[in-house]
Amino acid sequence: MKYIDPKLGVALPERDYGGNCLIYDPGNTTDPWHNIWDKMDGFVPAHFLGWYIKTLVIRDWWMCMIISVMFEFLEYSLEHQLPNFSECWWDHWIMDVLVCNGLGIYAGMKTLGWLSMKPYQWQGLWNIPTYKGKIKRMAFQFTPYSWVKFEWKPASNLRRWLAVLGIIFMFLLAELNTFYLKFVLWMPPEHYLVLLRLVFFVNVGGVAMREIYDFMDDPKFYRKLGQQAWLVAAITVTEFLIVVKYDPRTIMLPIPFFVTQCWFLGIVLILTWTLWRFFIR
Repeated sequence: MKYIDPKLGVALPERDYGGNCLIYDPGNTTDPWHNIWDKMDGFVPAHFLGWYIKTLVIRDWWMCMIISVMFEFLEYSLEHQLPNFSECWWDHWIMDVLVCNGLGIYAGMKTLGWLSMKPYQWQGLWNIPTYKGKIKRMAFQFTPYSWVKFEWKPASNLRRWLAVLGIIFMFLLAELNTFYLKFVLWMPPEHYLVLLRLVFFVNVGGVAMREIYDFMDDPKFYRKLGQQAWLVAAITVTEFLIVVKYDPRTIMLPIPFFVTQCWFLGIVLILTWTLWRFFIR
C-alpha cells in the first residue's frame, strides 16, 4: 500500500469500544456521561449516512432492518477477531441499530417516498420562464429520470426467497470486508481510499440492485442477471479473498463454541421455515 500512499503500511491501533459499559458512571464526578461521549466519533455520522444511502439502494424497510440487526450479531460473533467489533450492548442496539442506522433508514424511506411521488417533468431549461424554475430544474438534473418502487416479496416463491437471502449475504459480506480490509491493510477509516471504495460501491451497487430486481421481477424479459450485479459480486468475493491471503491467521481464529451453536440454530430455523413454506405447506 506504500506504493499508493507512503503514509500507509503502518500498523494501526485498534480501538476497543466495549470497555466500561456504564451509561451513567457515578464514579466519574467530572463527567458521569463520559462513556457516551467517548463513543461519539466519526463512525456515528458514517453509520447514519451509510444506511441512508443503503436504503436508497435496497428500497425496502424490512430488508434494511434485517441487514442492520444481522450485522450487529456478526459483530458479536467476530469480536474475538477484530477488537473494533467489541462494543457495549447499548452501543450495539441503541446507538447503532435504533439511532444511527434507524434514523438513516427512516430518512432514506422518506426520500424514497418523495421520489416515488415527485412528478418528473424534464422540459428544456430555456423553456422555463422563471429563474426559480430554472434553478429548480438544474437541481432536479441530479435526481433520477424515473423511479421504481422495489417490492421484493421474499415469501412469494422459492426463487425470490433464495435471491433475497443471497442479497442479504452479499451485503453483510461487503460490510465485513470494509472492516477487515482496514484491519489487514492498515488503512485508517478517514483515508481517501476507504471513501473512494464506498463511493464506488454506492454507484455500482445501485445499478446492480436494479438489475437483480428486474431479473427477479420479470424473468421472461430479463433472462440473464445483469453485468453490474456479477461485477459487484465478483469484487466482494475478491475483497474477501484479499483478506484471507494477507491475514489468514485472523480469519482462522476459532469462533467460540456458543457462537457457533447460535449460528447453527439460526441456519436450522431458516432451513426449517424454507421447507415448511415452499415444500410442505
